[in-house]
Amino acid sequence: MSKELSSPNGTHDVLPPQSRRWEFLIGTFSELARRGGFGLIVQPLFEDVAVFNRGIGEGSEVARKEMYVFTDRGDRTFALRPEGTAPVARAYVQHHPTPPWKVWYATPAFRYERPQAGRYRQHHQLGVEVLGTDDPLADAEVIALAHDFYTAIGLSNFSLLLNSMGDRECRPAFVDTLRGHLQSRVADLCPEHVATASENPLRVIDCKKPQCREVISQGPVLDDHLCEACRDHFGAVGDALDAMGISWIRQHTLVRGFDYYNRTTFEFVSHALDGAQNAIGGGGRYDQLVEDLGGDPTSGIGFGSGIERLLLARVAEGISDDGLDDVRGLDAFVIDTTRDVRVTSLISSLRHAGLAIDRAYDSKSMRSQFKVADRSGAAIALIIGPTELEKNAVTMRWLRNDNDMEPVSVAWDDVARTLKRWRGK
Repeated sequence: MSKELSSPNGTHDVLPPQSRRWEFLIGTFSELARRGGFGLIVQPLFEDVAVFNRGIGEGSEVARKEMYVFTDRGDRTFALRPEGTAPVARAYVQHHPTPPWKVWYATPAFRYERPQAGRYRQHHQLGVEVLGTDDPLADAEVIALAHDFYTAIGLSNFSLLLNSMGDRECRPAFVDTLRGHLQSRVADLCPEHVATASENPLRVIDCKKPQCREVISQGPVLDDHLCEACRDHFGAVGDALDAMGISWIRQHTLVRGFDYYNRTTFEFVSHALDGAQNAIGGGGRYDQLVEDLGGDPTSGIGFGSGIERLLLARVAEGISDDGLDDVRGLDAFVIDTTRDVRVTSLISSLRHAGLAIDRAYDSKSMRSQFKVADRSGAAIALIIGPTELEKNAVTMRWLRNDNDMEPVSVAWDDVARTLKRWRGK
């Protein structure tokens, strides 16, 4: 007997009915993105490795340690996508869409890291990107979309952290000052950043280890080095968020881990999750990324959220999934002991009427079919035996114990209308 195969370490299967949660999240995000003027973009799962080396930076931890890089049979070097923004910027360079270009995506992403709760080697991201404008109102709208999404999926125990990373005009002076501070305290840094603090000091700010956090807390603050243009931009973002009633917290140490970020950076953190893994989404502005990938100078802003982490946050907040059966599940399950072809025709007509209908197969007994119906999560049973078939009717009854409505006989021509009324559609 051959060895049983299973999914690779760090990946996972999502099966029904748990996958309804995913349908709910993706469907909610899709609708909010549509309302905001975003269109869906679907892209390859792998790219030329240069897309990520130029975008997120060859020296980044993701590029150095976590990317899945491979050489194909044509001796070309590719990488599985570790994040969603750089591929969108590559598509912008390649296809020259009319700006401002607003797209959303739902995609797997791949990083070789130690698997843990909500963190997989293949995880799944939802995100949006806006390319072709440096208007701070675009920043605020992207942040607001993320905020509205988290609220729409039931989350409430979260905060928005906001910062500005400056730009190519004002950030270099801060980086030089920070480098000097880190070199004076290099013995106090974590082992990883002892070697990299001089090369890329900003990465130390993003370190979660206590010793690096202590050193950073005693060092220079980026806000003290921002130029007037960056201050004005950040102020306009904050004003727009205030006008929309979105609360935010200024976090001076908030930087993103990729090289392409500048000016606005933001992160949403859940207070219901463990502090080390409490980010549920984040993003920022990247005004040089398109140019770094070979395009004309083009501003951009976007964010991404991991689906697995969002589902954990919902559980941590005690949000019930009870309502998802009604919203996303089956409307009815047909229990048929006749095997008559007219029943198949009835099922087809109900589906064409917009109803979600399933049935049992393999000539099961009525008792067995009821067991299957209960497991299906359907709300209602449509029972068809020889008596119902002779009358061109079905017996309609609720499958839920909490509904005390008596079963009723319904003519075939009236099944769709009655079922919609029972389901409130």
